[in-house]
Amino acid sequence: MSILKEDLRYAESHEWVKIEGDIATVGITDYAQHALGDIVYVDMPEVGDEVTAGEEFGAVESVKAASDLISPVSGEVVEINEDLEDAPEKINADAYGAWIMKVKVADAGEVDALLDAAAYAKLCENE
Repeated sequence: MSILKEDLRYAESHEWVKIEGDIATVGITDYAQHALGDIVYVDMPEVGDEVTAGEEFGAVESVKAASDLISPVSGEVVEINEDLEDAPEKINADAYGAWIMKVKVADAGEVDALLDAAAYAKLCENE
């Protein structure tokens, strides 16, 4: 079983969200990085871009496949993890430490709609 963190919320598309005030830090789950294999590239949005919950905001490419990144929340991108431009493999080493973007959340209700760790674990078991 992959690692889950109880203090995070999860999207069915395998992104995690950590909320601090009105800022959502977003990355991909340990389950997702295991499924993808060695990550070689991360396509991220630009600071200032608007993202919409349920819509693509970038992609992760591995030696096995490419996978779209789906935003779990709507809002404005306020920061991207520039470390991933030169070292995308950091996601494989620490999926929860190697965040992809930070978003100023437009609708806090979207966070409530995300899965908690137990519900996400159940989703992964059924895949």
